[in-house]
Amino acid sequence: MATDTSQPSILATARGRLILALLAAVAFIDFVDASIVNVALPSIRSDLHFSEQALQWVPSAYLLTYGGFMLLGGRAADLLGRRRVLIAGTVAIGLASLVGGLAQSSGLLVAARLAQGLGAAAMLPAALSILTTTFKEGSDRTTALAVWGAMGGLASAAGVLLGGLLTEGLGWRWVMFVNPLAAVLVLVGIFMLINGERHTARLADFDLRGAIIGTGGMLLLVFALVEAPDQGWGAASTIAELSGALVLLAAFVMNELRTRNPLLPMSIFRVKGLAAADTTQLVAFAGLLSMFFFLTLYMQNVLGYSPIQAGAAYLPLTLGVIVSAGAGSQLVPRFGTRPVIAVGALMSSVGVYWLSRIPVDGSYVADLLPGLMIASLGLGAAFVAILTAANAGVDADKSGLAAALLNASQQVGGALGLAIFTAIATSRTSDLIASHTAAPEALTSGFQRALLASSLFLLTASMLALRITNTRGEAEEPAGGTESAMALPQAAGA
Repeated sequence: MATDTSQPSILATARGRLILALLAAVAFIDFVDASIVNVALPSIRSDLHFSEQALQWVPSAYLLTYGGFMLLGGRAADLLGRRRVLIAGTVAIGLASLVGGLAQSSGLLVAARLAQGLGAAAMLPAALSILTTTFKEGSDRTTALAVWGAMGGLASAAGVLLGGLLTEGLGWRWVMFVNPLAAVLVLVGIFMLINGERHTARLADFDLRGAIIGTGGMLLLVFALVEAPDQGWGAASTIAELSGALVLLAAFVMNELRTRNPLLPMSIFRVKGLAAADTTQLVAFAGLLSMFFFLTLYMQNVLGYSPIQAGAAYLPLTLGVIVSAGAGSQLVPRFGTRPVIAVGALMSSVGVYWLSRIPVDGSYVADLLPGLMIASLGLGAAFVAILTAANAGVDADKSGLAAALLNASQQVGGALGLAIFTAIATSRTSDLIASHTAAPEALTSGFQRALLASSLFLLTASMLALRITNTRGEAEEPAGGTESAMALPQAAGA
């Protein structure tokens, strides 16, 4: 079917390009905050006297509220206005970061990180829904989603580098202080470029009971996954937390089916391919986030890299993601989302498998760089296509919800992957240490097993992608398929 060319291109205008740059900046801030504190943890621990157990909550607190409140933030954007929620989230993350940078106690820093995650849970789905409603189906949306998709890989790698530069330069507090400065710039851009919505939802129409049950279930689920590596998967506390989360989420679904104005209208899952895209994102991100985590530990604890060296090691991957995302934006209109996701996830799986063979005396050029580049070339294209598939056919009044579901799957996937693969790595390392194996060999062996499991998750994501409805960013694939849609799926084994 011919596409409608009567709609002028928003990206052809200076205002359209500025809006896209603003929304990409919002994505970068939210994504980078998940990784920028990691290399600063030793400095934070010595300065604020964290215990070893409590220190994990500096990164985990952000993940907890970010993932736990994502659904609520997305639906609030639809009901209360995307611009309003974006402004509120930006103010929250700026103020929370300022408090965190000034914190003189461990408890205050963790509280600030919790508030940061809450702000990000409002910002991200609001920004993504503004993007999908501003840039309509077609080349504008595909390009905009390519830029957004590139931000994930770019921010993950840049977070490690920026964290190292700031910690070794100005001090760890500047890892927090950069956010208030960025928030001010973002707020100026919002007021200048984003139009406000006139409609507001009545408070009586808001599903308060569903919000409490659903958010409680998500918070408990993410908390259980974050704590599982330390408590043990078979521990009574872990089983109780996971069981409680499942009970709450089941109660949430029952509530949504019965209430008149649900927080999560189940009709959204009638959008073809939405659930498959979200599931693929969850499984893929479980593998990819773990790759960054274990490789950073390997470079610093085994190879002896400094924080800056470890961050700089990801620069080729960052460039690869940018190139891959651009290529993905060109491939999706031609072949559709399904083959691009399947092949992209498969390439990432091959890259991470290469990395799972890292030796104790590893070389960056021979052992790390090839795997990073292969993974990056699949990563960018796959995430652009997943974004396109998850937003195709979604009504404008549910775009915030669709964005929240996609990003919640990413956060839960990241927490799940780290919980599972950390347990695998720790078990292997502990067994070898108990048998008097030297620490570098034991650590490397644990990282190898965790990365191998990560590559299997990415391989699974590639297979799950074959269940995604093929779309080119405009309409779903007809029942019988089209000629241009058949070429690549056959090569991918569809």
